[in-house]
Amino acid sequence: MPPGGMPPAQLPRPGSLNYVQGQVSSAGQPLTLQAVGHFALQPGQAVDTANDGYVEVLLTPGAFLRVGPNSEFSVTAVGLADTRINLTRGSALVEVDQLIAGTHLEVTLAATSVDMLKKGLYSFTTAPPGVSVFDGKADVVGQTVRRDVGKHDQLALEDNPKFKKSSFAESQAKLDPLYVWSSARSHAESDQNKLVSQNSAGYYPVGDGWFWDPYTSFYGFWGPGAFYSPFGFSFFGGYYPGFYHGYYGGFRPGFYNNRGRAFVGGVHGNGIAGGFHGGGFHGGGFHGGGRGGGGGRR
Repeated sequence: MPPGGMPPAQLPRPGSLNYVQGQVSSAGQPLTLQAVGHFALQPGQAVDTANDGYVEVLLTPGAFLRVGPNSEFSVTAVGLADTRINLTRGSALVEVDQLIAGTHLEVTLAATSVDMLKKGLYSFTTAPPGVSVFDGKADVVGQTVRRDVGKHDQLALEDNPKFKKSSFAESQAKLDPLYVWSSARSHAESDQNKLVSQNSAGYYPVGDGWFWDPYTSFYGFWGPGAFYSPFGFSFFGGYYPGFYHGYYGGFRPGFYNNRGRAFVGGVHGNGIAGGFHGGGFHGGGFHGGGRGGGGGRR
């Protein structure tokens, strides 16, 4: 049995806490790493970070909300089809590695909503209010005007009645502490994903696209195919090695490193001997929670 034991009873959903650093609280109660796997925000419930606080929250499968110091946010809707976050103070980044068609993923800043339409990386601030798009595409809707913003675009929301777009110094923006912290978290998720691709024993599928890693005690993501995060870190996906309707042999998931050279994960011959506990698979994604699928641990 791995050090973290069995997965938590709570299935991940939009609003689930996934990582905490420094002082973070909700309704006056501190949130620590021990709350990961046991705490999920309810609609209207706020989270505050102190001057050393960082927090990561799961959104729809493959999307992560990361909030920096001296910030406050809440979720106003939590669901696989409709997830909305209200940032009332501070700064936030949203990494979207997968966006299922028809999914509504939104961040609101005062009276302005930002709907994220594509995979990418989106930055939000309240002082001054604005949105910057490192990668992706978003629909920004104000009280009287609407504007699409895309890759490398920045949109100030104050003293900008026509929502005029501009570019921004990305090299400087990438030095921001929240960006640096978010990049480190994306790297940790990538490493977690690769370890599972090489040896699935001890890891547990716990919901659509998510698995629980008892070695790190946070949720990881396994998508429908191989991809890169907006930070440039590689992820496996597709058929899960070691467990797919009883099939164990022959599959070799491949992806490319940042130098463009292909390499493959460690699935050879008879495949991986370890399988998952519970949670069948269907069409390359996770479909939920029971002891389904054909396979299992051996």
